Order: sequence, then structure tokens, then C-alpha cells
Amino acid sequence: MNLFHIAWRNIQQRGLASVLTMLSMALGVALVVLVLSIGWVVSESFSRNSNVGYNLIVGAKGGALQLTLNTVFYLSKPIEVLPYEDYLEFLPGNGRAEEIQKIGGRIAEPERKGLYSLYMGDGFAIPVCLGDYFGRFRVVGTKPEFFELLRYGESGEFEYEFAQGRNFQEYSEENGYFEAVVGHQVARAMQVGVGDSFQTTHGDPEGDGHGQPFKIVGILAPTGTPNDRAAFINLEGFYLMEGHARAFEDLTNPDELKEDVDRVVKQQPSRLPLEKRDVTAVLVRPGSGLFAMQMQQAIKKRPNAQAASPIEEIGNLFSNFVDPVKYALLALTAVVCVVSAVSILVSIYNSMNERKRDIAVMRALGARRDVVLIVILLESVLIALGGGFLGWLVGHGVGTACSSLVEDRTGIQIGFFTMTLYEWYIIPGLMLLAVLAGIIPAIVAYQTNVSDGLSG
Repeated sequence: MNLFHIAWRNIQQRGLASVLTMLSMALGVALVVLVLSIGWVVSESFSRNSNVGYNLIVGAKGGALQLTLNTVFYLSKPIEVLPYEDYLEFLPGNGRAEEIQKIGGRIAEPERKGLYSLYMGDGFAIPVCLGDYFGRFRVVGTKPEFFELLRYGESGEFEYEFAQGRNFQEYSEENGYFEAVVGHQVARAMQVGVGDSFQTTHGDPEGDGHGQPFKIVGILAPTGTPNDRAAFINLEGFYLMEGHARAFEDLTNPDELKEDVDRVVKQQPSRLPLEKRDVTAVLVRPGSGLFAMQMQQAIKKRPNAQAASPIEEIGNLFSNFVDPVKYALLALTAVVCVVSAVSILVSIYNSMNERKRDIAVMRALGARRDVVLIVILLESVLIALGGGFLGWLVGHGVGTACSSLVEDRTGIQIGFFTMTLYEWYIIPGLMLLAVLAGIIPAIVAYQTNVSDGLSG
């Protein structure tokens, strides 16, 4: 009869106590697995957004973290708005002039001709406007370049693709300025598809739709980014809705301004004039990443604007808030495992008085002291590993059961066998705890006197 079999028979003899001890260990391991899984989901979510395809987010003065959360993750509320003229400053001379001519109206400070255009090179600047909702999902007013120029993934290796339909156009003969693209989670939750229309609500997810409906022309393929949970509408259509125009400012001679607007209107359908436009943020990628810091410092000197590095802010958020919380939870679950190890110690130790005769018989039949010690340690290890395996199954089972909810919130899928690197440390950690828990009962068994055990 080998030592494992002897240890297993000893566990069976104390069936109820052994099962309860295994369950306590299973609870601790399940909590560890769940905490590690949550940490992995959060880490993966941040990792997938560590490269957002641009270097800077330019927005109104306020908290850089709030600007990043609002623009990248569509959390929090917009701080303030910037004049559309600030976006124009990132466009090269021709691009800036063409944009002004296309929109119509007069620029507030005509002497400022693309302050940052020298940094841009072959880079880009994309305006975004926030504040509306489609159901519980954020609506992003932007340009078609959002999906044409931006990339996602840890290294920015993925292009945006459409599961159905196409990208919206700035203007189409069929839908005018009112085209939209929705993330795949939005399409699934709101039960909409290509060809359907929706109205946005202004500043309140529970409010009534306002303005002209937007026609859905495309549904994004899953990306695992916050863009899966957003609806994107043409910026020109966004501006034409009620409540989205800046209060009119008399920037120049009203008669001259009217002539400029009338000229543009005759050439194309009416757009909101330049002097009535604001943006929530501008996504900027200069021609070289080396220019990003210079631009950031220059923008910070402006009285009404700031520039945040999304990668830096996301990294700071992760290291300052997410990591400490994760480690605190791991510490709590480690305490649960230690308490479970103590219960193993107590369970085996309390049984020693009942097993003195059995141990004495083993010794009388020729078993050495070290063999008795090993048997007791094996009991502790088997209980810990049995509880650990059960806890691993429970932890991954709960994670799999919540997979759809996690995917809805983060776009990340959790499979039953999705494992983190740290889970490989669970088995050696349990064995170490089991040995430490079993060492005292094992020493008691080691010191058992044969004659006293047989006489008892």
C-alpha cells in the first residue's frame, strides 16, 4: 500500500471534516481566480486602448484625466467646449482655408493661420463632439476620418472594419448630413441594423429624441474598445440639431458675414456657420511623435485649452488606482487562503488523539518516523489541492457565466480556460500552504510513542 493511498484513506475516515476543510480552501482559491480574472479584464481593456491612434487630446481647461476618460472611454462628462477655430489651427494652410470656405462664415482671429500646422506634417487632427445619447450609449459627433485614419490595438496594428455596411459620409445625396455608424454592442443592445434610423437625446439618456433622425449606414466589427459601445454620427448633422450651436457672436460686419454664408449655401446644402461651432475635443497626431511633447507644452500655455497624452493618463490611472485596488483584493483573498490553511491544520491536529493507535500500529509494523510524517503532510497537501481544484472550477465557472456581461461592458470575452499568468502560481502556493499547515500535526505524529499508542 503506497503512501498516497494511506493518506487518502485517512482523509476518507474524516469525511465531513475533510470536505468542509476543502470547501474553505475552495472558497479562497475561487476568490483568487476571480480577482485575477477581473484584474486581467481591466488590464486587457487598458492595454487595448493603450494605443488609441493619436498622441494628444486637446480640450478645454480642466482635469487631464477627466478629458481622457470622457474622450477615450466615453465616461464622465465633457468639461467645456473649444471654439471650432481651435481645431482649424491644427490644419495646414490649404486644409484650413478649404475647411473655412466649405463651412462658411468668418473666423474670429484671422491672423492665426494654423498655429500648429508646422508640427503636423502628414499627421491629422479629428474633431469630436459629445453630449448626446442613443439609449444608454454615448453619441460621438465626428468626421469620417475617425475610422479612416485611426487605428487600435496595443501596437495600433488594427484598422476599423465594418461588420455590415460602410463608413458614414460627410454628405450623401441619399441621407444628406444625417448618416451614422454604431458599435456592434450598440447594434445588439438597441436591436438596430443598417437602414434603421434613430434620434439622439440631448444630455440625458432617458430624454426624448431631438432633431432629424440619423440613418445607420454601417455597424462596426467588434474591436474590444469603448467604440463598440458608442454611436457615431456625422459632425455636420450633429451641428444642425437644436441646442448644438454656439451662441452667436458678432465677429465682423453682419452684412459681410451674411454675404459669405449666402455664397456657401448656394453651392451646397446649409451647414452651421463657423462662428457657431464648438468642439468637445480634438484628436491630434503630429507628423512625428517627437513633436507631441512640444505641442503639448505650447497648448498648455493657452488660457482656454489643454493637451492630454492619452497613453500617459491611462498609464497613470492604471498604476495609481487600478493596480492598488487589485493588489488589495489579492491580499484579502490571500488572507482567506491562509485562514483555510489554518483550518487544515486544526482539522488534522484535532484528529491526532484519535489516530495515535493507528500511527502506533504503523510504527509497530515497521514504518519509520519519517514515513509517518510524510503521510500526514500528504493528507494536508491532498486536502489543499482538492479544495484548490474545486475553487479553480468554481472561479472559472463564475467568470464564464458572467462572460456576456463583461463583454457588454468591456468588449473582452472570457472563456472557461482563459487563464492569467499568476494562476500558475496557485498550485505551488497551495502546496507550500499545505506543508506549513501540516507540519505541526506531522511533528506530533512523528513524536508519537509506539508503546503509549498501543497501550491507549
